[in-house]
Amino acid sequence: MRLSRIIMALTVGLAVVAAPAAAGAAQPQPPADGVQQPPPDYPPQPASLTLDRATIVIGESVVLTGRNFGPNEIVDINVSVAPLAAPVPGQAPARRSDGTAVAMTSVALSRPQPAPRHLTARTDAQGRFRITYRPTDVGRLTFTAVGRTTGRTASATLTVLPHRRPHLPVTGDSLGTPLKVGGGLVGAGVVLMLGSLAWRRRHRFGMGSTR
Repeated sequence: MRLSRIIMALTVGLAVVAAPAAAGAAQPQPPADGVQQPPPDYPPQPASLTLDRATIVIGESVVLTGRNFGPNEIVDINVSVAPLAAPVPGQAPARRSDGTAVAMTSVALSRPQPAPRHLTARTDAQGRFRITYRPTDVGRLTFTAVGRTTGRTASATLTVLPHRRPHLPVTGDSLGTPLKVGGGLVGAGVVLMLGSLAWRRRHRFGMGSTR
């Protein structure tokens, strides 16, 4: 009986001594000197979409480069087209040299196969892709890329200009007015010359009669 009480007292004493040590071990300990902790997880960089040129002429190609998408991810690229700036309202129409207005008629040109409005690309292990696109529409094109797995999006804008029109040749209507003006001046010169000769002849005859 006495032995059991002694054993119980020793057990209680050990439990009381071990409790503070266990509580201290449960608390977070400061890192030891010289031990580097792993860096925290930073959010991924936003996806980007760039073009090698911001403005091209119809018929030329542009290179699209995407970055910071998911590795080996399929990216959908949608293309939207908006018209370029309209002419200034109230602008006077083109006119000939005689003042008449020039009638502008549309000329039907053969157009190539329309460029697709939806593209797909697959990224590499670093989340990058590069594709070439040749637009067939004049205007302001907006490319919007969306990753199918990550949902990351990026966009870029391209301006497509029309071909430069060659200078128009000089037509008969353009030459009509200068020829008319020149003919009128020549006729006026002939009239003045004839009048001068008549005045001289009259003056000569008048002086002879006074003698």
